[in-house]
Amino acid sequence: MKCDFLLIHAPTVFDFRRRATLYGPISDVVPSTPIFEMYPVGFVTLSNYLSRRGFNVRIANLAMRMVRSRTFDPEAFLRRIRPRMFGLDLHWMPHIQGVIEVARLLKRLHPDIPIVLGGLSASYFHREILENYPEIDFVIRGDCAEEPLGDLLDAVKDGGDLSNIPNLTFRRRDSIVETELSFVPETLDRYPMDYRHMFRQAVSHRDIASYFPFRKWFAYPITAVLTCKGCVHNCVTCGGSAYAYKRIGNRTRTAFKDPELIASEVASITGYLNGPIFFLNDILMGGRDHFSRIMDALRPMKIKSEAMFEFFLPPPRDVLEELASTFSRFSIEISPESHDVSVRNAFGRPYDNSSLERFIQDASKTGCRRLDLFFMTGLPQQTMDSVLGTVQYCRSLLSSMEGNMRLVPFISPLAPFLDPGSMAFEHPEKHGYRLRCRTVEEHRQAMNAYSWMETLNYETLAMDRRTIAEATYRAAIGLSRLKTEYGLFKKSHTDRVIRHAEGEMHRLKIAGPFCNVPESPKSGRIFSFPGRSLKNGGGDSVSNKEDLNVPVGLIRLRLFNLLRLLLTNKGN
Repeated sequence: MKCDFLLIHAPTVFDFRRRATLYGPISDVVPSTPIFEMYPVGFVTLSNYLSRRGFNVRIANLAMRMVRSRTFDPEAFLRRIRPRMFGLDLHWMPHIQGVIEVARLLKRLHPDIPIVLGGLSASYFHREILENYPEIDFVIRGDCAEEPLGDLLDAVKDGGDLSNIPNLTFRRRDSIVETELSFVPETLDRYPMDYRHMFRQAVSHRDIASYFPFRKWFAYPITAVLTCKGCVHNCVTCGGSAYAYKRIGNRTRTAFKDPELIASEVASITGYLNGPIFFLNDILMGGRDHFSRIMDALRPMKIKSEAMFEFFLPPPRDVLEELASTFSRFSIEISPESHDVSVRNAFGRPYDNSSLERFIQDASKTGCRRLDLFFMTGLPQQTMDSVLGTVQYCRSLLSSMEGNMRLVPFISPLAPFLDPGSMAFEHPEKHGYRLRCRTVEEHRQAMNAYSWMETLNYETLAMDRRTIAEATYRAAIGLSRLKTEYGLFKKSHTDRVIRHAEGEMHRLKIAGPFCNVPESPKSGRIFSFPGRSLKNGGGDSVSNKEDLNVPVGLIRLRLFNLLRLLLTNKGN
């Protein structure tokens, strides 16, 4: 199994299959399991760019392989592959334990092959990582690793001068060297997300499973189009905020993608898949003219797949009308975080409830098929009463609904970590938090905790961890009953949510802080992660993950087009 560069996505905790862990609701509102097996979309652009540059690149979604099968042996799998360099993503800190353990395994198996880390969290902690974890040889800093990584691969191959590579941190004898963080592309036009490339790579490496982005992707083949990098907003806990991007990646201006390139990427999806397409990041951040140019590029394609959009602020009605004129089916999600405007504003979402409610009604009248509202527990200035008040606010929203749009509210905890580099991480008390983990090692140890509550690296000035957890479960119970009342949940599902929530609350009350993890899980469903089935403890906790899905037809793959693509590639 030869390749120049192996991109590896590690599980959050490497030995999760042997642990007894109360995962709780930390992944209820994302497609992946609590192991967060979904690899970053940057894997797609990295593989595409490096392949065009002449490198043989392979992706190994180790987390997904381990989730799918308890018999999959990651050590045997990695022993057979000898690339020129290994790459691990540390984009968000929940992967820190898994990343370090996989790096240690790689060094034991292949001591002569260097390992490079990349991602926002790796960029933030780049010096500390190299000072304390000898398994890691390099860190590529910043939000665009494509060209520095290509230069590093060339240098590893030819023995070139590392000091000429931008955005690189490495060891030189007994010191840590940082090159200038100067590679900050102003646009994303050189780094397309070509899914045709991914299909070819999966087949050519005879490892289709390692390219699946999450466990149930084949049943729900959702894809993503990255519209920009950077942000114009400053949500206080977000490591992808304007503040954090400037601090971590030296990005002072959001990098957008050309509308024609976005259309090309969508074409690389719709020609081969019949699943929903999620447009990542608020496409209004580039301004109305940029938004309209994107719609103009997409409209002639007559896209039949469900188009899904996220907005950080309630968009005006004419934007919704333009979406309706471009797509036959579209859905929207927005995260008000709290019904309490003072809490919402303290978090960094500066709009009032009248703006939100007007947007909801406009979405319903302009043809939006579904609108998801995401609320959160663990916010600054938020109390137990405020969390429970959010459930009552959802009742008022559902009771005011008219038309055919499906309005679906969710609530989940801010878990497990405040993002490194965010305003709340840098100045916790100023933004209403107490920080429990500062260093890489403290975060790594936190991921070994018995329960999701003990993993949290923060408390708020108004609620400790136990209160945050209790508020989460009480709100989830109330919201589930409300969804049943308005026909969004079956009563049997609500009964299941209540049983699970009450059971988890009971276990959290008797669990000591940072309990030792039992060697053999024997204590029931929410403590174990039994491999392939994921029926017990590995899926949703107090929500129904499938409620996140939009309807998908029986025909999910355009097999003829895929076969023709692969045969054409073989001929080349």
